[in-house]
Formats: sequence, C-alpha cells, structure tokens
Amino acid sequence: MHQKELIVKRLITSAEVKTLMCNDELTLAEIIKISDAVINAFKQGNSVYFCGNGGSAADAQHLAAEFSGRFYIDRKPLPSEALHCNTSFLTAVGNDYGYENVYSRLIQGIAREGDILIGISTSGNSENILKAFATAGSKKMITICFTGQRGGKMLGTTDFIIQVPSNDTPRIQEAHITVGHIICEIVESTLFSN
Repeated sequence: MHQKELIVKRLITSAEVKTLMCNDELTLAEIIKISDAVINAFKQGNSVYFCGNGGSAADAQHLAAEFSGRFYIDRKPLPSEALHCNTSFLTAVGNDYGYENVYSRLIQGIAREGDILIGISTSGNSENILKAFATAGSKKMITICFTGQRGGKMLGTTDFIIQVPSNDTPRIQEAHITVGHIICEIVESTLFSN
C-alpha cells in the first residue's frame, strides 16, 4: 500500500468509528450522563482522577490537564489529575506491592467520597485499573471507563462506560480523546459560561 493510500485509509477508518458513535443513541446519552456527573462533582468541590497505561496514560494526563489548566475558557482551575505522574510513587509501589496495585493504593490514600475516577483502557482488562475501580467503589466514588468495543473485564464494574465501536487500538484511542474533549467542553461551558 502506498503512503497516500495508507493515510486516506486511516483517516477514513477513524472517521467511520466516530460516525458510528454519532449514530448510537446510547453512547450519546452516556456522554451526557458522564458530563453531568463531572459537573456535579466539581460543583460539590470534588476531584476528578484519571488513570491509564501507555498511550491511555498519555490520554489520561492530557484530559486531566484540560480540567486543571483550561480548555477553551480562561477560568479557575478545576481539581483534576492523572494518577501516574508521580514516578517515585509509581515505581516504589510497583516494586513493593506490584504494578497491579499502583492506582488502587493512590486512590485509597487521596480520594474521597463523591470524587470521580476515569479509567482508560482500550482492552478493558488492565488489572491496575480494575483494582482502582474496586477501591473507588468502596470509597463511594463515581467510576467511569473509556474502553473498546468488547469492554473486557470492566463491563459491569463501573457506573458509566464508553465503548468505542472498534477493536483497533489506535482508532479506540483517537475516539477516547475526542470524547474526552467533548466532555471537557460541556463541563467547562456549563460551569463558566457567562
């Protein structure tokens, strides 16, 4: 396949995934519910935490920064962070307790009832995120998963779930960041529009 053909194919495939989401009323409703939950959490003074692995960790950090920094509007920062950014904690807990416990241990230490945990996993099978969801549930946090078409082990374990209609990791990740940006825009415009 020539480079130009590859480029066009990937762009079309990415657009097709998002078009499927546009036409899925359940997905659209879930995005609205997630946005409303995040708005309510911030209004109540709660925090939104993100976690992921690899490219999904990068997406987690990106979306947390949209809340704690800014998106479109110059406004006060919102309390949000990605849980993997403290490498000393991550490597110490990974070494001492196992990598599967890095997020659950941090949630146990810093999160409180009413906070939100958003876990991003293209497979839906990331053990460290599953354990974090279990800990978050025990603390009466709201849990949200961004995953792929199959949903993996995370199906039925969270309050809300976005299942991107694809099994191709790059296409899933592209849709995750798009949905994340939409939620950021809804939240920011609702909380700070004049």
